[in-house]
Amino acid sequence: MDFYLGIDFGTSGARAVVIDEAAHIQAQVRYPWGADAELASSWQRALLTLLGEIPEELRRGMRAIAINGTSSTVLLCDGDGNPVDTPLLYNDGRGSSVLGELRDIAPPNHTVLSATSSLAKLRWMMQLPAFGEARYFLHQADWLAFLLHGQLGISDYHNALKLGYDVECLQYPEWLLGLQIPLELPKVLAPGTPIGELRPEISQQFLFPANCLVCAGTTDSIAAFLASGAKSPGEAVTSLGSTLVLKLLSRTRVEDARYGIYSHRLGDLWLTGGASNTGGAVLREFFSDAELENLSREIDAGKASELDYYPLLKVGERFPINDANLPPRLTPRPDHPVEFLHGLLESIARIETQGYELLQKLGADSLTQVYTAGGGAKNPTWTAIRQRNLQVPVISSMNTEAAYGTALLAMGGLGVGEEIIF
Repeated sequence: MDFYLGIDFGTSGARAVVIDEAAHIQAQVRYPWGADAELASSWQRALLTLLGEIPEELRRGMRAIAINGTSSTVLLCDGDGNPVDTPLLYNDGRGSSVLGELRDIAPPNHTVLSATSSLAKLRWMMQLPAFGEARYFLHQADWLAFLLHGQLGISDYHNALKLGYDVECLQYPEWLLGLQIPLELPKVLAPGTPIGELRPEISQQFLFPANCLVCAGTTDSIAAFLASGAKSPGEAVTSLGSTLVLKLLSRTRVEDARYGIYSHRLGDLWLTGGASNTGGAVLREFFSDAELENLSREIDAGKASELDYYPLLKVGERFPINDANLPPRLTPRPDHPVEFLHGLLESIARIETQGYELLQKLGADSLTQVYTAGGGAKNPTWTAIRQRNLQVPVISSMNTEAAYGTALLAMGGLGVGEEIIF
């Protein structure tokens, strides 16, 4: 039997999932991050540890591997692929110092005009003393895949989006090439595209077939979307984690940097979305997990709460309202905790609905169904409240592991099970 491996390098650790030709999970292994998670050497150790923990009988039947990484986690490498400085993580905002320069170059409201974009990080890194040793600029997933296939300077158009790559025309735009950056920008492939066979030393060490292919990867959030089961225009995924993240599959590309809205290419479709600062972190400010579960059972989900909150932990919101000074609205607070929780759940559901309405107003396909991932997906009362507000079916994601979505990508890249992905 043939198997396919997806590896997820997320914010809390690295995970690997092996699936068979029917997309059934055959093995899962995890590697939690330690204090050195920001170092490339730690990523390499995690990658090799995960490979070694996959059962040997699965390794011997492995046909393809793909890796996802956190979006805009980047590093500089020399001509041999060795990092020349510490990587910058997805949330590193040091690129804010070059945003004025980028605004003079990039089109208005472009995705790169963010302190954490790959391009902002690259422009900031150009002032590092070690920059003269650099020959390649790579994303986390690019570099990890290089460790397996040995070819430097290859990326995918999901990771390259925030570098400024034009995912509609599938080329670097003239304004970016005009910067004359003195190193190799990655060659960009479609996610899942086979790049090359495993390095012989890797296949021999871990008993993989010599012809096992390494495919172009993706970002962790896109991989999680692929895992959800959503594949038709109008289907969406809401992640109910510490924040509220919406992603809607559409035939139309939607971009608006004012709201942090941008679109990833998924084959012939577009995955458009935005992220609100509301979400589970606000709920946990007031309730424990046990209280959330017990109090939710007492709520009548069929009846709308009259409390109108905008649940935030601190001032500021970008999506679906763009207002850096928007204050949290958490009053009046009723004496009974069930009423308070009902008001919070109802208000977050309204914000979710406003978010999807904004995406559709900007041109995305009409919402038909919402898959849900994250801790909030386990709360049936909240699901019922959300379904009442959204007025479309709300169901749990088929799988919530980004590594599973990446394994599907590896399988689809070989033309196997493409109907499972899209």
